[in-house]
Amino acid sequence: AGEVGDAVFVALGAGITVLSHPLQLVKLLVQVGHEPLSPSVGTNIFGRRVLYLPGFFTYAGYIVQVDGKRGLFRGLFPRIISGALSTVVRGKLKKVFPIEDMEHVSNKDDMKTSLKKVVRETSHEMVSQCVYRIVSHPLHVVSLRCMVQFVGQESKYSGLFVSIGRIFKEEGILGFFVGIIPHLLGDIIFLWCCNLLAHFINTYAVDDSFSHAPAVRSYTKFVMGIGVAVLTYPFLLAADLMAVNNCGLVAGLPPCSPVFSSWLHCWAHLSKQGQLFRGSSLFFRRAPVGLTLASIMKHKTFR
Repeated sequence: AGEVGDAVFVALGAGITVLSHPLQLVKLLVQVGHEPLSPSVGTNIFGRRVLYLPGFFTYAGYIVQVDGKRGLFRGLFPRIISGALSTVVRGKLKKVFPIEDMEHVSNKDDMKTSLKKVVRETSHEMVSQCVYRIVSHPLHVVSLRCMVQFVGQESKYSGLFVSIGRIFKEEGILGFFVGIIPHLLGDIIFLWCCNLLAHFINTYAVDDSFSHAPAVRSYTKFVMGIGVAVLTYPFLLAADLMAVNNCGLVAGLPPCSPVFSSWLHCWAHLSKQGQLFRGSSLFFRRAPVGLTLASIMKHKTFR
């Protein structure tokens, strides 16, 4: 029964990966700063004219024009395998190292005991997250490089096994783990912030006398996750950029991108340019501050 359950989760995960892959492709291309389409002029909620970069659907349409519909699924197979590995490892770890479900402690005198339980459970979750992040990261790197080849229309990473062989030959075993440090840091910070914030809000802000307290508590962690994900996004961005930086592809080399000596160098560069959240939104994308209406009109892209 356990193996059947794992197979179902793997199949569901693969389906979600396939459906979300075009979104991930566009997101990565935006992350690396590839903007082949001109901004358009629109108005904000205050009626002021502002420049908007192409959203997901426009960008995806451009990819189809260049590469055909198959182009939307560059790097899909490594992502599916990576996701399957992550799901299987997660399931095995839960069986080998089971942990009790979190219980709400309503009495504030038991806060110290409750906090210890949250810390213990979060520590357990953190170790598990780090394990399957490390296991799945090599294929994540392969997938990103396959996808980002769209920028230069390259074929250096043309298949799973060819890509694995090329990375090992050119960069050694460490080539499979470029960008893993900011990814792990982002995961760890996300877990601790999420769990601790949810715990303190559920204990101090949600009163037991409130009739809908159980329902509110059940959604607290989810809501906290949305907020914390925004704050930890720069770690994900730095991790993805490092995975494709200086690997022989146009998108990771000058003039498209500087060659970064470390993820901290990458972070500092993004911070200096005000681009730490580049790619975090794919639907309402404001153009960079330096891009003005006058410059667009000069290039006859004003519509």
